[in-house]
Amino acid sequence: MSESLAVTTGDIVREAAALRRSLDAGFREEVVTSLYGEVERITRRAVQNSGSGPLELDQRIDRIVTSRLLGLPLMLGILAVVFWLTIVGANVPSQMLASAFFWFEDLAAGWFTQLGVPWWITGFVWHGVYRGLAWVISVMLPPMAIFFPLFTILEDLGYLPRVAFNLDYLFKRAGAHGKQALSMAMGFGCNAAGVIATRVIDSPRERLVAILTNNFVPCNGRFPTLIMLATVFVAASFSPAVAALVAAGSVVAIVLVGVMFTLVVSWVLSRTVLRGEASAFTLELPPYRRPAVARILYTSLIDRTLFVLWRAIVTAAPAGAVIWLLANISPGGVSLATRTATFLDPLGSAMGLDGVILLAYIIAIPANEIVVPTMLMVYMSQGMMTELVSLDGLRTLLVDEHGWTLLTAVNLMLFSLLHNPCATTIITIYKETLSAKWTAIGALMPLALGFVVTLLTAAVARAFFGF
Repeated sequence: MSESLAVTTGDIVREAAALRRSLDAGFREEVVTSLYGEVERITRRAVQNSGSGPLELDQRIDRIVTSRLLGLPLMLGILAVVFWLTIVGANVPSQMLASAFFWFEDLAAGWFTQLGVPWWITGFVWHGVYRGLAWVISVMLPPMAIFFPLFTILEDLGYLPRVAFNLDYLFKRAGAHGKQALSMAMGFGCNAAGVIATRVIDSPRERLVAILTNNFVPCNGRFPTLIMLATVFVAASFSPAVAALVAAGSVVAIVLVGVMFTLVVSWVLSRTVLRGEASAFTLELPPYRRPAVARILYTSLIDRTLFVLWRAIVTAAPAGAVIWLLANISPGGVSLATRTATFLDPLGSAMGLDGVILLAYIIAIPANEIVVPTMLMVYMSQGMMTELVSLDGLRTLLVDEHGWTLLTAVNLMLFSLLHNPCATTIITIYKETLSAKWTAIGALMPLALGFVVTLLTAAVARAFFGF
């Protein structure tokens, strides 16, 4: 009897599997629609509604926020405002933090000198390790302290589920999950936080797709490079009255390119190594509600900002030490930094860049914030990371003295968008996946894509536009 029952059960399972393969791709959505339609019919018969002002207001707002015509433009507008507030609001506190940190650096280095400490210990500790930490904190902390609260306000208000609703059809066509839009939004603050945010996706396959593609969203550590390029090369051709708007538009354009790469790579992954159909995404839009200030402050500043900043600090200290050593160890009178940049120059030239840029990205694996100061350090033959306050001086250094062109700026923007994630994000990928294989893919796949895209862009520009 039990054997007969086992055979019958096996037959049922096989028949169910065969029937499942014959179902249309939209079957799950049809079932969900049918269930909700039945619920609505029962509700109309059993519940008498005397009218609800807040509910009607929510519905009126959602007609605009989730509209096919206005939903995406409104989302881009809100994103642009968040970027503008983050970038503009972070400038002053970043400068104040940097001034305070570097003032203390000079003071502490002077103390070491007065005490007779060897110059190389003073340089290694204060101009290397400490300066690397100071740079990362001063560049990274203010934008995160602004972006994450703004993001949490949108989350608490109930807007983020509407973003997922608006983008669901794009991600579904790419074989991904609509909630990936939420992890992407978090990635604008920090890709490590974006990787953690993929926990909202239930499907392991779709969560892995979101983890592997989150790096294509530029984090706040990459914005200094993008803003510098947009200001020096793009906005410089326009009048001062519109230069800021043009620079902001350039940054938004590169963000949209990143979204395009996210969708394309998600589509490729979902049809190759992570093959599978997008799972059903039943999203109930919550009512709009007043944001809770205490929750916003705790979630954005403690759970997100300080958590991500601590991981960045741990990885930035070794980077500062390596930078100082490369700049100050000079066998034969030529620093290791200059020698390494010269060695990398042929590859950099083929990519439309140069060896100094590639060296800066190798050194900056722990933290993207130190890319620009590292490049300037090598270009100016300095013994520590440095920066130029004047845009005219920066343009003279890059264009007149080191031969940067529009191709250099465009390919650096692309490489900044596509290159490997920082060490903090790589560590986070491993902690979330517990897989060395997927961590390696998450680190090397964007880097390979960055090389391919810049090599092709440089080849086309030289063949057809004479660069």
